[in-house]
Amino acid sequence: MGTRWQMDETYIKVKGQWTYYYHAVDKQGHTIDFLLTATRDRQAARRFFKKAIKQNAKPSLVNIDQSRANTAGLKLVNYEEKVRIKIRQCKYLNNIIEQDHRRIKRVTRLMLGFKNFYAAQYTLAGIEVMAMIKKGQMKIKVRHEPSFAEQFSLLAA
Repeated sequence: MGTRWQMDETYIKVKGQWTYYYHAVDKQGHTIDFLLTATRDRQAARRFFKKAIKQNAKPSLVNIDQSRANTAGLKLVNYEEKVRIKIRQCKYLNNIIEQDHRRIKRVTRLMLGFKNFYAAQYTLAGIEVMAMIKKGQMKIKVRHEPSFAEQFSLLAA
């Protein structure tokens, strides 16, 4: 995984309410982490960054848009964890992450929103796993080259 991340959030409708889907990718476009939250505030951004750092290595730099909540959340993580993650705010450097949002929106738009928050979390996780398989992030050792569907079923088993 790369040490430079691009992070952004998009909105997804759950039970008629807009929820926020935080997502981060590295410089090569590999998925770092994702999180669905009911709010878009400093605490939600902090929770996302702590989860992403715990499951991956600490990034040296994070590109984010002009969102004050994301900036405040990352500054809070820097303070709490006593780490130094450089913050770069430039909306034009997040083209890779915006392309990942396009994939999520294309699939979820057809659903017309979700009826349950937990169903939305699990569905989005499945969509992300399939995307990670297609990007070549998940390698499964088998005798032949499995198809994407075979890789997904091997991971689910």
